[in-house]
Amino acid sequence: MLPIITKILIAIIAAEHLYILWFEMFDWENRGKKIFKGAFTDDMFKATKGLAANQGLYNGFLAAGLIWSLLIHNAEWQHHVAVFFLVCVAIAGIYGAATASRKIFVVQALPALITLALVCLL
Repeated sequence: MLPIITKILIAIIAAEHLYILWFEMFDWENRGKKIFKGAFTDDMFKATKGLAANQGLYNGFLAAGLIWSLLIHNAEWQHHVAVFFLVCVAIAGIYGAATASRKIFVVQALPALITLALVCLL
């Protein structure tokens, strides 16, 4: 089984992705403007609402996978599922940092990479 510290970190990352799901799918035109201040004009938030909702859905899948990893009782499968979804989060964060905002690396990829390292080392 995963050590408690890695389970806590995985839960925090999952919660972050549930938050991202929420604002991208349901509050893009309000919360999205505050988070991505200066990245788009006000008109762009309305125009990109559907695209943001699609991204939010993908973040929900990442959260679901991370939560699933916490519910698995078989230690080997728990490890494999956690590694897979943490790698997915890290890749998404690295891609987002390269294409949208470097801040995404710190907020999304770095926590996943640190947690991934702990999962693999502990």
